[in-house]
Amino acid sequence: MTNDLRTSIFTGKKVLITGGTGSLGQALTARILNSDVEQIRILSRNEFKQVSMESLIQDERLRFLIGDVRDKERLVRALEDVDVVFHAAALKHVPKVEYNPFEAIKTNVQGSQNVIDACIENDVERAVCIGTDKAVSPLNIYGATKLLMDKLFITARRYSNPEKHRTKFFAVRYGNVFGSSGSVIPKFIQQINKNEKITITDPNMTRFSITMNQALDFILKATKNGHGAEIFIPKVKAYSLQQIIDILSNLTNTKEHEVIGIRPGEKQHESLINSDEMRYAWSYENMFMLLNELHESKNLEEVYPGIKKVEDLDAYSSDKTQSLSTEEITGNIKDLQLL
Repeated sequence: MTNDLRTSIFTGKKVLITGGTGSLGQALTARILNSDVEQIRILSRNEFKQVSMESLIQDERLRFLIGDVRDKERLVRALEDVDVVFHAAALKHVPKVEYNPFEAIKTNVQGSQNVIDACIENDVERAVCIGTDKAVSPLNIYGATKLLMDKLFITARRYSNPEKHRTKFFAVRYGNVFGSSGSVIPKFIQQINKNEKITITDPNMTRFSITMNQALDFILKATKNGHGAEIFIPKVKAYSLQQIIDILSNLTNTKEHEVIGIRPGEKQHESLINSDEMRYAWSYENMFMLLNELHESKNLEEVYPGIKKVEDLDAYSSDKTQSLSTEEITGNIKDLQLL
């Protein structure tokens, strides 16, 4: 799949990644650099992270741009001659966003509209926003702002004349990247390494799970297949916090943990598609697609061979999907190399 993606999408292209110094941005950069891409521009606010990334990934095709998605003028300049944009910049720490809600609106909502406007002005070929399961029936400010980001991207063609501008806007939506910074597993392992009691919100809490490599495969496949106005969602498994605790206990011989209760803004279970969205859901290979009235393709079967309308209108939620096995979770934990 990767070779096909390289040939059809990135050969001779210029790519820009907003928030490119984050964990996803760095992994995506490394993956795309395996192609014949002409240039990758990293746009972010943190110069220290840029210096660290530049020393870690040394490639003459990389360009580092200091900038903020809140600054539309800077985005317009940064996107000159760019072909593909991945919009990964966001304020996403749930408790911090709850305490600073309008700052999240400035970055996640107004910043996303700035990205859209800059893409249209520069006639970018494809623009992909990186979404989250927190945007589905949101309970917190972060999820609400990411829902608006999704909506802005999939309706962006209303702001431009398709006869004059070629930009195809679409979104990808997935759950927790297994072991990503700020997630529970590195936190649990850090507590174990410090001989501290593991603090768990609710052992019955479930979360969707995707590894970084799986997330990259999914994002790049969606980038290849997107025709505009879609939300792409991967078919993934889930885990419960009790599974994680049990496996870590077996791996480290740590038995003590404390249940502290669900924090404000958290859900016991997450959804990638709610029951109302299921009316617009289609199944295609190893992912789902949400299509709205702006989708260009009249004959979906020609564009997506084997596509099928989803008949089950129940929400696609982490407590109802297939669970990761003990062996799968154990392997993923060991791959993190944190123990």
